Parts: sequence; structure tokens; C-alpha cells
Amino acid sequence: MRRWQRVIIGIDPGTNVMGYGVLGISGKRPEVVDLGAVKFRASESHYLRLHRIHQSVLALVERFLPDEMAIEAPFFGKNVQSMLKLGRAQGVAMVAAISRDIPITEYEPRKIKMAITGNGAASKEQVQEMLRRILAMDRAALPPELDATDALAAALCHYYESSRPQRSAGPRSWKDFVARNPDKLL
Repeated sequence: MRRWQRVIIGIDPGTNVMGYGVLGISGKRPEVVDLGAVKFRASESHYLRLHRIHQSVLALVERFLPDEMAIEAPFFGKNVQSMLKLGRAQGVAMVAAISRDIPITEYEPRKIKMAITGNGAASKEQVQEMLRRILAMDRAALPPELDATDALAAALCHYYESSRPQRSAGPRSWKDFVARNPDKLL
């Protein structure tokens, strides 16, 4: 029998380093299952690294059997070539999850940082420290690559976002209320 009711994998895509973080959810309590980073050789071609990203994500999916994936969206930078490479890395990671019927939710870096620290402009170190505190992680157990905690932050952000009660689409004004409820007028 599975230990958790729900498993969320977070991915911080990159062509040099790809971070991953896995959360297990029991009730309303997220728990760190694993986190780490996969490093790719700079000497390999970009296409071979994309293949290795695909293989790595598939291996993580097969190992942890996640129910959902949260992935960090590429941030809008000034270097177009870097953006293209990062977008390809993200796409390859997404295809690996989709091939195993895992639903994917994409989050912008600012949204992830805001969910974890309350500050959309927080540093990677601040995100790591807040994660450590929220999830009661031992500082010595943290991998040196901040990509790993970025991925875990994406997973925790997804947990927060998907655990919120859905708001009903009620009326936006009295005029809207009257239009929707003509039978309730005196």
C-alpha cells in the first residue's frame, strides 16, 4: 500500500542542471520524499542533453509514481538563445510526464517565490531557507544545488494552490445579482 495519498514532483528544468523535488501528501501535511539535481555534461551537444533530461524525468516518474507534476516556467530573460534552450528543456520534461499521463501545472518563478516566502523577488537562498523551515528539513540534508530546492518549491507551491477551496463565481455587483436572480426581487 502506498504511504501517501498524493505525490507531487517538482521540476526546475535546465540544460546544465535540472532540479527535482518530490513531496508526499498525507492528509494536509506535505513531507519531503526526495530532492536532488541531475547534472549534464557541458561537453555534450544540446540535443543529447535534451535526451538525457527526458530519460532523467522518466526515471524519476517511474521511481516515485507522482500523481502530478509542477514545473517552473522559463523566466523572461534578455538572452533569447538561453530562453530557447530552457524552453526546450522544459518541453522535454513535460513530454516525459505526459507520456505517463501525469497532469502538469506550470508556475512562474515569481509565483513560486511568493507562495513560499511571501516575496516574489526572494533570492534562491531565501526560498531554500523557508522550505527548510516549513518542511522541517535538516540543513545538512540539503543538496548544494539550489535547483533542487527550486524544484521542491514548485511542488510545494502546487500543493498550496491545488489545496485551496474553490471560490464560487458569485455575482460581481448588485446589478449582476439582480440579473442572475430575477425571481428573488420583491
